[in-house]
Amino acid sequence: MKLHTRLVHHLVRIASVGACVAAGVAGAAPQPVDEALPLVGTGGHGHTYPGATVPFGFVQVSPDTRTEGWDACSGYHYSDSSILGFSHTHLSGTGCADLGDLLIIPVTGSVDSPLEAKRFQSPFSHATETALPGFYTVTLDKPRVQVALTATAHGAMHRYNFAPPSEEQAAKAQHLVLDLVYGLNSQPLEACLKVQSKTLITGYRRSGGWANGKTVFFVIESSDPFSGFGLELDGKPLPEGQSEAKGKNVRGHLDYSKTAVDAKGRLDIVLRVGLSPVSIEGAKRNLETEIGNRSFDEIHEQARAAWNDYLSRITVESSDHNLRETFYSTLYHTATAPTMYNDADGSYIGQDRKVHERPGFNYYSTMSLWDTYRAEHPLMTLVQPGRVSDFVQSMLASYQQSEQHALPMWPLACCETWCMIGYHSAPVIADAYAKGFRGFDAELAFEAMKKTATDARNRQDLYQKFGYVPAETDKRTEATSRTLEFAYDDWCIAQMAKALGKTEDAAFFAKRAQNYKNVFDPATGFFRGKQADGTWRVPFDPKDVSFDDYTEANGWQYTFGVQHDVPGMISLYGGPKAFENKLDQLFSEDSAIGHYLIDVSGLIGQYAHGNEPCHHIAYLYALAGAQYKTAYHVRQIMLTQYENAPDGICGNDDCGQISAWYVWSAIGLYPVNPANGIYVIGSPLVEKATLHLDPKYYKGGEFTIIAHNVSRQNGYIQSAKLNGQPLERPWITHEEVARGGKLELEMDIQPNKAWGTKL
Repeated sequence: MKLHTRLVHHLVRIASVGACVAAGVAGAAPQPVDEALPLVGTGGHGHTYPGATVPFGFVQVSPDTRTEGWDACSGYHYSDSSILGFSHTHLSGTGCADLGDLLIIPVTGSVDSPLEAKRFQSPFSHATETALPGFYTVTLDKPRVQVALTATAHGAMHRYNFAPPSEEQAAKAQHLVLDLVYGLNSQPLEACLKVQSKTLITGYRRSGGWANGKTVFFVIESSDPFSGFGLELDGKPLPEGQSEAKGKNVRGHLDYSKTAVDAKGRLDIVLRVGLSPVSIEGAKRNLETEIGNRSFDEIHEQARAAWNDYLSRITVESSDHNLRETFYSTLYHTATAPTMYNDADGSYIGQDRKVHERPGFNYYSTMSLWDTYRAEHPLMTLVQPGRVSDFVQSMLASYQQSEQHALPMWPLACCETWCMIGYHSAPVIADAYAKGFRGFDAELAFEAMKKTATDARNRQDLYQKFGYVPAETDKRTEATSRTLEFAYDDWCIAQMAKALGKTEDAAFFAKRAQNYKNVFDPATGFFRGKQADGTWRVPFDPKDVSFDDYTEANGWQYTFGVQHDVPGMISLYGGPKAFENKLDQLFSEDSAIGHYLIDVSGLIGQYAHGNEPCHHIAYLYALAGAQYKTAYHVRQIMLTQYENAPDGICGNDDCGQISAWYVWSAIGLYPVNPANGIYVIGSPLVEKATLHLDPKYYKGGEFTIIAHNVSRQNGYIQSAKLNGQPLERPWITHEEVARGGKLELEMDIQPNKAWGTKL
């Protein structure tokens, strides 16, 4: 996991110092925003981007360094040494690439067709690069230009400071190239670029790819008039003076003459950019609403304040600055998705590809639900309760507007990608309703949950027929994984039905939630593939990554895949002690993987922290009467799989889920069952964590977790108190947190094996 460690730590120190200087608080106690490092996860296989965005913003303006290969999913990789340009939309931590809309490239010297990005890529050094929440800057070596970026929810500002051109360069030596062909696995279907005046450009880009058919509209205002321009269609320049290019492959360049330079011979150009998923008029309104005549520095400070507000929802205290930086970097990444997919006035493009005006909620997309239902969405109920009902309303809008008439699985832009398995909108909705959120139509929500769960797609018809999804050799059925995840979602639907007084539905789905038992093989002690005739699929190797049986995992990594009925799962293994022994074996097995898959990363034995089906497993010890082993392994994972460095995330961050696991775990809690409102106690890393609860939703004010005598070595809980009263059980409830109060944990280097055994 170490990536040229000395250099990495040098760079993150530069970023931290830069934050304090930028905020004018050098020498003062750092704010949470000063300790979040967007460069974390940009190396290794983290797949995050370092550029500027605001919490849950539609715009992510960021440098792109590559377009090819798995590590190009976010457009940037820390190991690269050249930058292609700066585009406005990016995915964070995904395993698939898309977006990369509206690439802008500063260029010095002559420009001729074709204006493709690879011709103008520039070397750069990380020594000149700083990435802070809401701000990014770098110096490009080839055109000798310092670039700075900042963002609003629907807009971006660019500042290009060109060095003085050399004498032999022509008067029109400095340019900005606009590339609408470029994309991150998102090929252009149609684009338009129109020069409205010497300071105003408008256009759009409709693209294929993962989010097939989505359109990004834009308006660009230049702080200085450009002295000339040129447009290009299909790699060929249009006649001089032609002000509009429309077609599939559209590019253009804006030229700035020496008359625009300052007294020192430098050209300083600022772009104000408004973007919209709806229309050019929407992009204009977004630009006027969010940026207007504000300066770059004002927008930067506004973005910084938005991030500090978000990051301050949890304040942590630790004498270890590396832990603080790791914590706030992971908390930062939990707000890079979902993203708003509406305009500032609320208008959005639905999955029916129609414009929906004034819906009464913010429409969100970029929901990696197979990942984020586990820890990120439960975290949002505490740190962003004002968005929770909007998340659900967005899901219900997708249900009503999609051609399939189903809840979303992995919505991106105005599309449903049908990526991964399960119907994991269900736990997000059920958790929200159970925690008292009522800003959505509960009856419609249940209708959507029930219809989605009884649909015929994704092998759900077979699940209903057999009580499990039959495995088929060489058919990539992912059968065992589907059965386990359908069973969990069924439990969530049963809870929603029970809460709404739907007795028959509650009983129906509660019975289906027990289907996980149908794919447990007591002879081998694993959940494994069962065929339609009731026989086990062979050959079986629990270390083999087989898509006939499992989703991006093997038998070991799914053999604890029951979140809703842990006591029932424990009984399958022969009781608590046998279950504990099986968990021990998971962590102590060698890490050899059959049919290697890059997604299976962060290995400790056969435990794979880089892939989400394992995320709850270390906490199962506590529910089997061995909390001290939960403490040991949770500590082991935090200290070996996370760091305040570019390669500080052990696998692709999956829209913030891997980061959310750390946020929960570092404060000492985790939602093993994301929809039952119980937080299992692990082993906090920080000395004190305070959840600042939104008074609009919670009357408790603050909930504080104090770990007395904690250190990297002192990770075992000796005793606990909740609001001054002894606590013997290894969990607390959402209601206890919501009421406010204090959880105190006494920590030491040796375990107290008796604590937490009263289940």
